[in-house]
Amino acid sequence: MKVEQIYTGCLAQGAYYIECCDEAVVIDPLREVQPYLDRAEAGGKKIKYIFETHFHADFVSGHVTLSEKTGAPIVFGPNANPAFDAHIATDGEVFKVGKVTIEVLHTPGHTMESTTYLLRDKEGKPYAIFTGDTLFLGDVGRPDLAQKGADMTQEELAGTLFDSLRNKIMTLPDDVIVYPGHGAGSACGKNMSSETVGSVGDQKATNYALRADMTKDEFVAEVTDGLLPPPAYFPLNVKMNKEGYAPIDDVLAKGTRALSPDAFEAAANETGAVVLDVRGKEAFHEAHVPRSTFIGLDGNFAPWVGTMIVDVQQPILLVCEDGTVNEAVTRLSRVGFDNVLGCLDGGVTAWQTAGKEVDRINSVTADAFAGLAKDGDVKVIDVRKPGEFASEHVLDAESMPLTALNGHLAELPKDTPFYLHCQTGYRSLIAGSILKARGYHNGIDIQGGFEAIKETDVSVSDWVCPSTL
Repeated sequence: MKVEQIYTGCLAQGAYYIECCDEAVVIDPLREVQPYLDRAEAGGKKIKYIFETHFHADFVSGHVTLSEKTGAPIVFGPNANPAFDAHIATDGEVFKVGKVTIEVLHTPGHTMESTTYLLRDKEGKPYAIFTGDTLFLGDVGRPDLAQKGADMTQEELAGTLFDSLRNKIMTLPDDVIVYPGHGAGSACGKNMSSETVGSVGDQKATNYALRADMTKDEFVAEVTDGLLPPPAYFPLNVKMNKEGYAPIDDVLAKGTRALSPDAFEAAANETGAVVLDVRGKEAFHEAHVPRSTFIGLDGNFAPWVGTMIVDVQQPILLVCEDGTVNEAVTRLSRVGFDNVLGCLDGGVTAWQTAGKEVDRINSVTADAFAGLAKDGDVKVIDVRKPGEFASEHVLDAESMPLTALNGHLAELPKDTPFYLHCQTGYRSLIAGSILKARGYHNGIDIQGGFEAIKETDVSVSDWVCPSTL
C-alpha cells in the first residue's frame, strides 16, 4: 500500500493518490489530471475509483475529467446530488482497492454531503482518514458555506458537525493518520496548522474544536465566531463541481493563444476583458498596460483572482513573463476562471515596441517613506487583514483590507497622495493597480510593505484589541 499526498501550496489543498497491488484511487483531485494519470501509468496501476469528500467551494476538482479519461466511477457520500453520473455511497459502505479497503464515514456539517474516507490496511486495521473539509489540523471546516443548499443555518450545520466529529472521528484509534483537505492559508477554516499530516490523537490533544469536555453549545459558538465572509467565487465553484465543466485541454487551448498588441487591445475594447498582469512586482511597477490589474503568479495567485475578480465568467486577457502562460491559465482554471481569451504576445516589451502607452505604479522605499512621515502628516492605508492590523500597525494608519477595498473607494482622496502597504508588498500592489484602473492615480506603494517599514524609525503601534478598532 502506498499513500501520496499531492499538496498544492497556492490553494493550500491536499489531493491524495493511493495504490495497492495493481489498483489505485484518487481523492479530491485537482482540475489538471495528468499527474494522476502519469502516476498510475508509471506504476502499472488502474485507477479504480475517484472519491470526492464534498462539493468543493474553493477550487474546481478534476473528478469529471479524470472519470472521462479513466472510466473510473466518481464516488460521493450521502446527500450528494451531482448533475452527472456518480456513485452516491451509503454511510459505512466499503470499497476494495487491492488488499486494502476504504470505508465511507458520512460526516455532515461543513456541508451535508461531507464525507470522510477511512483507509484500512489488509488486516482491516484503521490506518488513515481523508477528512476533506470536515477536520483540519488545528481547526474544523467552516459551517457557513452550505447554508443555502442545505436550507440550514450555520449554527445548525455547526451542531451537525459537532456530532459528526464526536461520533465518527474522535472514536477512532489515536494512531490513525489524519490527511486533511486543506492547510494554513485556505479560506475554508480559521486556525489551520501549517502542517499537512497529523493523527487523531494529536488533534484530540491540540485542536480547540475537539476538546473532550466541550459542549455542543460551546462548539457552535467557537466554530462560528470570527468567520469572515467567504470569497464571492465560492458558490460558482460549487456549481461547477456539481454540474460539470469544460475539459481543461479546451480551456488551455483558448487561454494560451498569443495575441499581437493590436489584437490584444482590440479584444480588451470589444469584450470588456480584465487585463490581468501576472508578472513579478518589480516588472509591474516599472511598466504595465494601462488599467491592468496586478495579481502575480508568485503569490497566492488563484485565491486572490477569485477574491478580486469574483465572476468566473469574466473575460480575461493575460500579460505574462515568457514561458508562464500555461501555468497562469492552469491556475486560473483551478478556481473556475475558464474565460481567458489569450495572452499578450511578446509581453509589455512588444506593447511598447508597437508604440502603445504604458503606465507605472508610483512607489517609495520604506526609508523614503520614513523621511516623509517625519516631515509631516501622511495618509497611510494598510490593506492587510483586520487581525494583522490589530496586532501591529503604523501609527495613525487606516485599516482598509484588500478584500473590502471596493467598498471604501469613497474614503480615498483623488487630489492628494496616500501611501499603501501590506506585509511584504504583494497585496498593496494589487490594491494600487485596482485603484489606478478606477482613476486613483495618487496612490503610492511602499516597497517591501510593513516588514520593511518596521526596519525604519517610523512609529508603530503596540497590540490593539480588535474590539476597539
